[in-house]
Formats: sequence, C-alpha cells, structure tokens
Amino acid sequence: MTSITVPPALDAAAVVESIADLVSENYVFPDAARLLAALLRSRGAEGAYEAGSAEELAEAVTADLRSVNGDLHLALKYHAVPVPPNRGEAALAAMRREFDASLSGVPRLELLDGGVALLEIAPKMFPLDWAAQPLTAAMSLVAPARALILDLRRNTGGDPDTVAFVCGYLLDGRTHLNTLVSRQGEVAEQSWTPPFVPGARFGADKPLYVLTSAETFSAAEELSYDLQQLGRAVVVGEATRGGAHPRDGWTVHPHLELSVPVARAENPVSGTNWEGTGVQPDAPCDADASLDHALTLALARLA
Repeated sequence: MTSITVPPALDAAAVVESIADLVSENYVFPDAARLLAALLRSRGAEGAYEAGSAEELAEAVTADLRSVNGDLHLALKYHAVPVPPNRGEAALAAMRREFDASLSGVPRLELLDGGVALLEIAPKMFPLDWAAQPLTAAMSLVAPARALILDLRRNTGGDPDTVAFVCGYLLDGRTHLNTLVSRQGEVAEQSWTPPFVPGARFGADKPLYVLTSAETFSAAEELSYDLQQLGRAVVVGEATRGGAHPRDGWTVHPHLELSVPVARAENPVSGTNWEGTGVQPDAPCDADASLDHALTLALARLA
C-alpha cells in the first residue's frame, strides 16, 4: 500500500510571531527591524496571513518584509521539500541539490576566437569546501588564455569565501575585497584574497570581462563589484539585482525558511556597496548580447 504524506499543519499566527521576533533581534538595521516587526504583528492582527498555504504565506510575508526598505535578502522562502530545522541548513540543502545538478557550479568552459576563454560560474557561488576543486580545475584551464570572460549572468549568490577564492586567481598578492559591518556598527569580518591558490593563476594583467544580468545577485554581485572597484575587470551587460547584505536563515516551519540580513557590506575602495542600486556595468547592453559585446571588446584590446 502506498503511504500518504500529510503536510505539517500551518499555524500562521505562530509562524509570523516567530518571524517578527527573529527580524527584531537579528536584522542588521535596528530601526527598520522594529518597524518590520510591528508591521508583521499588525498585519497578522488584521487577518492578512490567516488563509492559504505555506507557499501563499511565504509570498505575503515576503512582500511585507520588503515594503519598508526594499531589501531583497529579506524573505520568507517556501521549500517544496521539507528542510532541516537548524539555523542555516535550509539554504545549504537547497544549494546542494543545485550543486549536484550543475556540474559543481561550472556549467560552461569554452575557448573562443583569438585565444579568449569563457568561464561560466552558475547557478551559485557554492560553499568553498564543495566548490574549491571544480573551480581550481576551471581556473587552471583558463589560465593560459589571452583574455577571460567570466559569465555571472545566471548566478544568484552564495558564499563570500568562494568570491575571495576566485579573486585569488585574478589578482596578484593579498587584496582586501570587502568588510562586513555588524548590527552594532562594528567590523564583524574582512574578506581578503587567499595568500595561496592551488593550480595556475590567470593573473592580474590580462584582459578580464565580467558578464552580468538583472538576475545576477548577492555574492555574484560582490565578485563583479570587487573586480570593478579594483579596476581589474570591465563589467559588461545589465545592472544587477542589488542585494549586498549577507544573510542568515532560520527554519520557521518544515517548508518555510526566513532569510534575514545580519551585516552590511562596505567596499574598501568605494566605501559603500551595491545595495538597492545593483552593480552598474561599464559597458551596458542587453544580457543576451553581452557575450558577443565582451568578445568584441577583448579582441579589440588584444589587437
């Protein structure tokens, strides 16, 4: 006999109250956190979240979470597959499924005309302990190329440590990439390129182009922004989605994960970040045309 799995009951009031508490305690901007917690409780009291499924609750709460300051990392995420209960594990479980289905996050590597290499990293900047080996292989293969096009058009974020690892192949010497500032306004962490990377480096001197789209987000935006601010890369394509705040996740129901930014990014060159504005391309064009445009720029520079 086939067993039937009954979805866990959804107590929307309890879920929303736990979300309000977590946002109030953890969101990087305390004033906005208080406003958001009050908004969620007020909307709950009005009955805004009573009817519907876990997926519908996720949509409604996410819209309210983003209504104060438009922070795209604030979200109540619905997972069709039940997620682990511990902090941060829901996002990792979803990422692992993507990692296993995407050639370990390196779905395309190709030699184009004129000795220009194309490397796509997608759909995520996966955790470094998973991604180091495939990225080492990919970066070593493109190292002899005359120029490199790094395609991040389909990349929607991930691990800042992986950003630093990739930058280690594209820059010389240890380089300060980013500073994370806590809710209390203190330096929580700094990101630097590693002193050593396995395999061959592409180096800091050959032409480098980064492709972006309106879907490029979070850690993929950081990689684009870091290289652009350092003057290392030409960004080609569309303005990115605009999410600069590193987030953490809490499982608030077996199918629901709350995403809350817990720090803000501060670039050592610009003194700011790409939150809300996106990374602005140096060579704007439609994302679909950006590969051809970057190749044209690369060949002209090499000539």
